[in-house]
Amino acid sequence: MEVILRENVQHLGAAGDVVKVKDGYARNYLLPKGLAYPATEANKKKIAYEAARIARQRADEKSAAETEASRIAEVRLSFAVKVGEEDKLYGSVTAGDVQRKLEELGIKVDKRKVDLPEPIRDLGEFRVGIKLHPDVRPEIQVSVVKE
Repeated sequence: MEVILRENVQHLGAAGDVVKVKDGYARNYLLPKGLAYPATEANKKKIAYEAARIARQRADEKSAAETEASRIAEVRLSFAVKVGEEDKLYGSVTAGDVQRKLEELGIKVDKRKVDLPEPIRDLGEFRVGIKLHPDVRPEIQVSVVKE
């Protein structure tokens, strides 16, 4: 059965692609979940219109993310933390801490969007990325200093 994908489906294709799949997979999974349409002429026109709308929406989201990125890129955060012997931190600076400090500055970012693979456990200067959009990823300067 030929179907037109409405969304990206892993290991199958991208939105708008016409793919041939087994009948059961289309009937029992793709069609009920709204991931695909049967490949008819009317649906092909509908998908073309929907693809144009999604492209416009993504372009708008990207431009909004770029303006936000220019604002975020200038941010410098400083964390004063308690340290013990040999300048070892008591605790660490986490993505949640970065997110709270950004909120204090009026920048709303979800803590899952703060690209900090592991908490900061040392004194010094660090670059931390913020995932605003797949193509837009500004970095902020984070300083960890003694209290």
